[in-house]
Amino acid sequence: MAEQSPALGSADIARIMKLLPHRYPFLLIDKLVDIDGDQSCTGVKNVTINEPFFQGHFPGAPVMPGVLIIEAMAQTAGALVLNTLGDEHAGKLVFFMSIDGARFRKPVLPGDTVHIHVKLSHKRPPVWKYAAEAQVDGKKVAEAEIGAMLMNEKGKT
Repeated sequence: MAEQSPALGSADIARIMKLLPHRYPFLLIDKLVDIDGDQSCTGVKNVTINEPFFQGHFPGAPVMPGVLIIEAMAQTAGALVLNTLGDEHAGKLVFFMSIDGARFRKPVLPGDTVHIHVKLSHKRPPVWKYAAEAQVDGKKVAEAEIGAMLMNEKGKT
């Protein structure tokens, strides 16, 4: 009999809000799917014309800023770390500490659904590094390696 792999997990917006301290307008992921322990997951961001950054980026030609795509990658990785560590760590700060190899391939527009795939590349708590790739309709729009550090109270590791 073939060995079955364990079911992959997910997290809705209520769970994400328990894990991350971010709130509107800076909470940039709507759900997590395909959670595989601390190894990988996919964050989902539904981009709407109601996003506050579209008022100025750019009037008449709205494009999601690349730095916010990177932030969504970091939030996906941070939520995965905190989800893995358990509820006793929920709400702790996961500081974005490094970004390497960032590349932007295509613009992200209102109406797009961005799937942010993160995969663990290095772990030595309190530091985690994830390879991240953002896709729209299965096409790569951005990629980077994201480094994050879990902080205790008052910004101490």
